[in-house]
Amino acid sequence: MPADPLHRAGMPQRSTTSQPPSGSGASAIEVRRSSRRRRTVSAYREGDRTVVLIPARMSEAEEQRWVTVMLDKLAAQESKRVLGDGELAERAERLSGQYFDGRARPTSVRWVTNQNTRWGSCTPAEGSIRLSHRLQGMPEYVVDYVLLHELAHLLVPGHGPRFWRLLEAYPRTERARGYLEGVVAAERLPHLPGARGE
Repeated sequence: MPADPLHRAGMPQRSTTSQPPSGSGASAIEVRRSSRRRRTVSAYREGDRTVVLIPARMSEAEEQRWVTVMLDKLAAQESKRVLGDGELAERAERLSGQYFDGRARPTSVRWVTNQNTRWGSCTPAEGSIRLSHRLQGMPEYVVDYVLLHELAHLLVPGHGPRFWRLLEAYPRTERARGYLEGVVAAERLPHLPGARGE
């Protein structure tokens, strides 16, 4: 059997997956295998694509695991950068287009510091969406979920079955809700004493 030209020494094997894992935020993932790369795995954004660099010897299962790990790592790094109100509005527009066919059109989307008991709020009559500053620094998929939740209120005011059906389109709804529930539960824990001597 002739050698695959993409597997020759020094030449990376490339494969592109058109559908990224749920909620990754990228439209495509390109995995590049390299025989020069022995153990390290790295990833970066390139336009609307995420490139993951892995050793050529990795199995398919290892590849899938590392792609997920690197997507989560990139998302965590990106979420540390605080989005401005303009970027938040752009993100809302992108999410509305992706999940609601662009039907949810807010007039304003902004961070607020006076929401300590809610993650977000929406005034459908005005078309305004406000997100709590406490979301800043949380994973991207969590912020996206809260944005989508408030965008859905522009289409359906209450929390009835129709509202929840809209949110079913977002594949990380349950994970994001679980994350937020964990944050709330952690805030209710009693203060634990520090190490001895503190």
